[in-house]
Amino acid sequence: MKKISTLLAVIVMIVISSCEGPEGPPGYDGLDGQDGLIAEVFELKNINFSYNATDGYTISQLLTPKIFASDVVLIYRMTGTIDSSTPIWQLIPRTLFLSQGELDYDFDFSKEDFTIYAGGTYDLSLTPQYINNQTFRIVIVPGSFSASINKNSYADVMAALNMKETQIQSINF
Repeated sequence: MKKISTLLAVIVMIVISSCEGPEGPPGYDGLDGQDGLIAEVFELKNINFSYNATDGYTISQLLTPKIFASDVVLIYRMTGTIDSSTPIWQLIPRTLFLSQGELDYDFDFSKEDFTIYAGGTYDLSLTPQYINNQTFRIVIVPGSFSASINKNSYADVMAALNMKETQIQSINF
């Protein structure tokens, strides 16, 4: 009886292991990064807005490589420093109320590029300190992750993304 049981078990194992169906389509390539999270931070340092009559004052840049359609772009403007190693970052869009009038910073982005806008209720060339030598940080956040972080705080965003200052890439114009 033991020999029959053993023989039957071997036959069942061979039959089960030899079953094969049609091969499915190939899967997608995996994502490199911590837990599948890909975040990037870029810096535009000491950059001037350019002016044209159609768009006003802008800074435009292509994103290389392109980002995923679900990603979110956050842009922070350096508004000053506490000391030589501690910048102050402010999330845009932002409206500044100046003695000359209102100055607005805004931006838009696609998976291929971004544009930062400066506009206002007065001639912005009267306040060159707000359109020249500006520094911005562009943070690319995976869409599924963006709802769970405090976007108003640059430090909180960097901590949530586990990003270090040494990982920030400079964009040269």
